[in-house]
Amino acid sequence: MIDDIKETKECQLKDPMDLFHSGQLVKICAPMVRYSKLAFRTLVRKYSCDLCYTPMIVAADFVRSAKARDSEFTTNKGDHPLIVQFAAKEAQVLCDAARIICPFADGIDLNCGCPQRWAISEGYGACLINKPELVKDMVRHVRSQIDNPKFSVSIKIRIHEDLKRTVDLCQKAEAAGVSWITVHGRSIEERHQPVHYDAIKIIKQSMSIPVVANGDIKSLKDAENVHHLTEADGIMVARGLLANPAMFAGYEETPFQCIQDWVDIALEHGTPFTCFHHHLMYMMERITSKQEKKVFNVLSSTSAVLDYLNDHYGL
Repeated sequence: MIDDIKETKECQLKDPMDLFHSGQLVKICAPMVRYSKLAFRTLVRKYSCDLCYTPMIVAADFVRSAKARDSEFTTNKGDHPLIVQFAAKEAQVLCDAARIICPFADGIDLNCGCPQRWAISEGYGACLINKPELVKDMVRHVRSQIDNPKFSVSIKIRIHEDLKRTVDLCQKAEAAGVSWITVHGRSIEERHQPVHYDAIKIIKQSMSIPVVANGDIKSLKDAENVHHLTEADGIMVARGLLANPAMFAGYEETPFQCIQDWVDIALEHGTPFTCFHHHLMYMMERITSKQEKKVFNVLSSTSAVLDYLNDHYGL
C-alpha cells in the first residue's frame, strides 16, 4: 500500500541499532507468513514488543509489480521500528526492493532461513546459508546503494551441521556491513528437534555485531533463559507471540484485555475474517475448553465471533 502511506515519509523513522545499544534485551516479533501483518504488529507493540518484522516478501515480485506491493506491504506512522523481510537471490533485485521500501521502513532483512521446499527450489531462504559469497555480495550491494546510514541490513539464518561453516558465513556477512544476524538454532532438516542454543552462543562469541536468538521461546521467562544461555542481544519470537501476544509484557497467558485490543485493532484495520479468526484461535488456545474450541473454531463470520465473545466473555 505504498501509495497510501506517503505521509509515512513525514514520520520519524527510527534507528533499530539504538535498541541494541540500549543495554536492554531487544524483544522482537518474527516474520510470519500471513500473521505478522500491520494489525498484529500494532497489537504486540502495545505489549512491550520492541521491533517488528513483516512477513517474508519475494523481492523480485515486489520490484516488478505494483499489485504485489499493495497486497504485501502496509504500514502507518505508529508502525516503527519496522524491518521488511525479503526473499532474494540476486543482489541488484534486493537493492531495488530496499530502495523502494527505504522511505517507509527502518531496515530490511534477507531471509536465509526459510526451510520450505518451494523457497529452496527457487533459490531463496535456507539454501543461501550454503552460498556465503552471494549473501556477502547482497549485503554489500544494499549497503553501497542506500544513502541512509541508519537504515539497517540484517540476515536471518539457520545453522549448519558443521558450525564452523555458520561462523564463516556470519563473519563474511559482518565484513560486508550487516547490522545484526538472527540465528534460528536448527539446521535446514530440523523442524521440532530441540534448538541448539549452544550453537547460538558460539556464533555470538565469534561476532562483534548484535546477534538475535530465535527458536522455541514461548514466554518472557523462556526469553530471559535463552538470553542467559546464549548471551544474545535480542530474542525473536514467532509461535509464542501468536499464542500470547502479551508475552513480552510478562503475561503467562493471553489476558482478556489483549483479546479485546485485537478485536478493536482488527476491525479498525479491516482485517480479513480468516486472519481475524485464526489469531483469536491461537490466542484462546490455552484459555478455552475442548468443547468451547469445537464451537468457536467453526464460526464463519465476524458477527458470529463478536456475538460469541460477548456472550461468553463479555467482550
